[in-house]
Amino acid sequence: MTFFSGQRILLAIGVVVIVATGFAPAIPQDPLYHDLADQRRLFAVPNALNVLTNLLFAWVGIEGLYRLLRQKSLQVLAELVPVYIGFFGGLVLLAVGSSYYHWSPSNASLVWDRLPIALVSLSFLTHLVGEQVSIQGARRLFPWLIAVGVASVIYWYFSEVAGRGDLRPYALMILLPLILTPVLILLFESPWTRVTDVWWMLGWYLLARLCEYLDRTIFDWLILLSGHSLKHIAMAIACAVFLHHLRQRRRLLSA
Repeated sequence: MTFFSGQRILLAIGVVVIVATGFAPAIPQDPLYHDLADQRRLFAVPNALNVLTNLLFAWVGIEGLYRLLRQKSLQVLAELVPVYIGFFGGLVLLAVGSSYYHWSPSNASLVWDRLPIALVSLSFLTHLVGEQVSIQGARRLFPWLIAVGVASVIYWYFSEVAGRGDLRPYALMILLPLILTPVLILLFESPWTRVTDVWWMLGWYLLARLCEYLDRTIFDWLILLSGHSLKHIAMAIACAVFLHHLRQRRRLLSA
């Protein structure tokens, strides 16, 4: 498979996903979304475990930024440093925004949870495009992706305020990285070792989504932890796997 045929397939899949999302019916926010299973308070902290498990995102984000900017110990491409900053900085913002949301769940506070999620997801997608397809293309694409990601969250919120809630654009920003990541890995040869780390990261991410879906069921089983708290833990592990990947991988001699 040639480089250019791989690009065409990648573009075709992206276009199909975008068009399919556009033809899908509007998706309003489920009003029960905020009714999470574990609402226990710890001292002055409401929904304590859902709030406190966000500290894991802060830990991975701060360590990632420190190793990237101070120690310079991560194996990254200098041209894509802003993209890595977007990923790890987004994790720090996610810790703050998600804590704020879980402290007082509502559509208004959920905005500050979803904005950094879009930043982290799209930064990860951009880094893959840059490393496996085109560095310059990724650099040009990055600000546009982030702008569209922010716009998708703002659109969702004001569509809810207007009484015609529509999650489709935001869902697209989350689905595209999930769908295109395995495509990028399979179609393009990585210039780095330890490609399997990305598969582990995807596995932890999918486990996190499963835990979110089974929030109340898991809470009924475990009592100590809910599915949503486990979602935070699994997602933080996925991000920690990526940080470990950037620390341990090496550039292939043939790249």
